[in-house]
Amino acid sequence: MRDLETRADIELFMKTFYEKLLADPKISYIFTDVAKIDLEAHLPHLTDFWEQSILRKGSYKKNVLQIHKDLNAKELLTNIHFETWLNHFNTTVDSLFVGDNTERIKTVALSIATVMKIKIYT
Repeated sequence: MRDLETRADIELFMKTFYEKLLADPKISYIFTDVAKIDLEAHLPHLTDFWEQSILRKGSYKKNVLQIHKDLNAKELLTNIHFETWLNHFNTTVDSLFVGDNTERIKTVALSIATVMKIKIYT
């Protein structure tokens, strides 16, 4: 296996990751029933976010925290949701890649999840 290095790598990761999330009943309803995401339309935005966060490319400008605060106003995001999301995130990236960027994306994901929980619950 190789490291997460390109936009195409992030696209593959996001597609695989969201397929797992949407198959998990503990969290899938958040995406399908509450946020009502169109995965094909949403994937480029997810890829933009992670490409900027990890590869330092792109110009993602949306307020991720506000998006999740708005979602939390519709459906309480619980610790189980965050733990499930993070578990799928880590196991998916580890199944596809290995290296510095792979470790970095897991660290960034944990940091984002932690900050979101603090900001959403306060």
